[in-house]
This record gives sequence, structure tokens and C-alpha cells, in this order.
Amino acid sequence: MTELIDRFDTVTNGFTTVAEAVSPDDWDRPAPPEGWVARDVVRHLVEWVPSLVLDGWGIERPDFPSVDDDPLAAWLTLRDALRAGLADPTIAATEADIMPGRFRYDVAVDMFATGDVLIHTWDLGVATGQDVVLDPVEVHRAYEGMLPMDEVLRQSGHYGPRVEVPAEADEQTRMIAFTGRQP
Repeated sequence: MTELIDRFDTVTNGFTTVAEAVSPDDWDRPAPPEGWVARDVVRHLVEWVPSLVLDGWGIERPDFPSVDDDPLAAWLTLRDALRAGLADPTIAATEADIMPGRFRYDVAVDMFATGDVLIHTWDLGVATGQDVVLDPVEVHRAYEGMLPMDEVLRQSGHYGPRVEVPAEADEQTRMIAFTGRQP
């Protein structure tokens, strides 16, 4: 379980660093995916992740601040709620049936939330003009995990067509391009 918590902390600390560096005027700058602005990156996480991970385990949702009024506070509330579940050994080990199967809480957070936060850290950084270098260990883990699921991920609609990049591109660039984003 410590490994999952460490991964969660590494990835969410990266997102937090990027979010804390966003100036108030930059929350409305265009962001990947197309049609989003920077605050929509946080909105997506705050709306999507709890519906899968917190609700699936019957964990009471915290009172999220408005993403429109304070996206950073909304993000921190989500991060802290997920982390509290990971830190509680009973919750972390509890299994629940969620789409697409039966998972322990800690495994579900790792599979669904941590990877999503990793990709969206890059999105938020691009939107707000930050040069984001994601944790290379987490990039490798996420990218290697995505590759065998290429067809499923494309069919789900979560990723657009893979963007071609030079063969010598670094792994972060290849991962971002894999998701259909223009690195």
C-alpha cells in the first residue's frame, strides 16, 4: 500500500505545484483537451474522480469549493479526500464493485485517479504557460500501462488519435502524443 500512496503523493504534488503557480487571470486560458480552459482541467477531476472513486466506496463527498471561484481550493479538497481514504487502512483495503469491475479502494485510486492527474498536470501546465516536466518514473509506468490498451482507450473516447512524434522523442512526449495531445 505504501507504494500506491507514494505514487499518489508524487503525482498529486506535481499537479499541486502547477496549480499553485497559476495566476488568477490564467484560469481562463485555453487548455488541452480542445474546448477546455485551465479551470476545466480541475473541474473534470473534481466532477469525474469522486463519482468513480469516492461514491463507489460510499465515502461522503467533501464540500467542494466552486471551481469557478477557487479552482485551487477545489483541487486541494479532492486531493485531500482521496489521500484520507488511502491513509485509512480499512478504507484502502475495502473492495467495491465499480465500472469496470471489483477493486480495492487504493488500487482504484491508483488506476483511475493517479494516472488521470498525471496527464492533466501536463494539460494545466500547457494552458498556463508552464514548462511541466512530469515525474519520469510515473510517466514510464503510465505509458507502459497504456500501450497494451491502445484500442480500448481510443474506443472509449477518452483519447483522440495518436499524434506522431519523432522516434527520438522523450517518453513524456511520446506519452502525451499517445493520448492524442499535441506535445
